[in-house]
Amino acid sequence: MDTSAARKAIFSRIRKAQQRPAEPTAAELAEAQAYLASSSPGPRPDIGNDLVGRFRQQAERTSQTADEVQSLEDVPAAAARYLSGLGVAPAAIAWETMSSMDWQQAGLGVEFRPPVDKDLVGITGCFCAIAETGTLMLLSGSETYASAALLPETHIAVIPVSRIVRSMEDAFALAKKERGELPRATNFISGPSRTGDIEQTIVLGAHGPYRVHLILVHGA
Repeated sequence: MDTSAARKAIFSRIRKAQQRPAEPTAAELAEAQAYLASSSPGPRPDIGNDLVGRFRQQAERTSQTADEVQSLEDVPAAAARYLSGLGVAPAAIAWETMSSMDWQQAGLGVEFRPPVDKDLVGITGCFCAIAETGTLMLLSGSETYASAALLPETHIAVIPVSRIVRSMEDAFALAKKERGELPRATNFISGPSRTGDIEQTIVLGAHGPYRVHLILVHGA
């Protein structure tokens, strides 16, 4: 049983025990929406008004690297420069939503599909980015597969600065406004995978990418 089916089965058993219908009624949904709308947000830290600067500062604190470009047309060249600096082969997989960019002109061989074991670089966008913590919010879909950010050793994320929000609360509010409900997988990424299990020594790349590189796009 997959995660979604298991979750639905658990809620169904709870509703049955409460002698309610298997699915929420329109009245129940309306009541829940009214409760959420009337709830006041909790306190949040003052992070100032420079969301781009705050996001980059926090991202770099969590071992992410960052570059800034003026337009989406500049992204392939920026990705190529980054991989060349690492000495990594100019090949990657990417989300299908990024297929319109001229990767070949930048000297990158990019395939638009989910990764397999041999793929070392994954290029994705993001749903939004969170300035408070330097975190990416990725929503899975048929063209935005979660594995592209989780399996390759190097993850390159393209972030329009217009999609940088102040806090995680704002990220959830944006998802609710634009999507209505969250997809099957929602991933929050704050830098490379890491562990301190062995002698409390931090090791990067323990359960996912060794590197996370951010390309911030000002004209998008």
